[in-house]
Amino acid sequence: MKMIKFGPAGLGSIEDSVNNLKRYYELGIRACEIPFTYGVYMKKNKHLKQMQEIRKTAKELGIQLSIHAPYWINLNSKEKEKIENSKKRILRSCEAGHILGAEKIVFHPGYYGKMEKEESYNNIKDSIIELEEEIKKQKWNVKLCPETTGKINVFGKEEEILNLVEDTGCFFCVDFAHLLARYGGKKSYEEMYEPFKNFKELHCHYSGIEWSDKGERRHKIADEKNMEKLFKVLPNNKKITIISESPNPIEDSIRYINTWDKIKN
Repeated sequence: MKMIKFGPAGLGSIEDSVNNLKRYYELGIRACEIPFTYGVYMKKNKHLKQMQEIRKTAKELGIQLSIHAPYWINLNSKEKEKIENSKKRILRSCEAGHILGAEKIVFHPGYYGKMEKEESYNNIKDSIIELEEEIKKQKWNVKLCPETTGKINVFGKEEEILNLVEDTGCFFCVDFAHLLARYGGKKSYEEMYEPFKNFKELHCHYSGIEWSDKGERRHKIADEKNMEKLFKVLPNNKKITIISESPNPIEDSIRYINTWDKIKN
């Protein structure tokens, strides 16, 4: 059994989700990240039965679900109201994730703004600790996964994320496309993987990407050459999930599967 799972960012509408999971299974896809990026569209008080059916189907098919929390999150805002609203969005994602059986809750932690990096880190760390306390209180089976980010003015360098893991007990999401853009293509995949190599499990994002001197501009279709470079770096004996965030995530997920099999077998 392969320890790596590939899948798209996207499950479709609530009504289509179960059938989409069955189609993913037939395509060889074994992971899927549900994008709540523009809002948590699955709600306990409205969609409990459908969410339970999605969970049941994903478990039966061996498809690992995860969630991307809304984009509108900043745990380092100078406005307390924005921080509190950000926490609420993350917690709504956590509640939905618990019902859906989606353990990993991915989110972008925040912006530096005009604050020093150390102050930004402490603000984000304190918020995550508060969120973890609420998750424990609610007995939700989820893990917060702050993500490495692709713009230089946005919190999310490798060391920042790993410091959060150490200081709060959260998990992480390493986005190799974001890191490629953040460093303007000057950092190799070996260097990106190095800080995470001792973890027994990795939750990852990957796609092609365009960037400017400020970092990430937009995601694009993954090119074969870069895909092969990354996959040659990743081990074959570790639990790894790679979510495609390309404009065609299903098609690219299938390409990931085929390329991985070609390189590793």
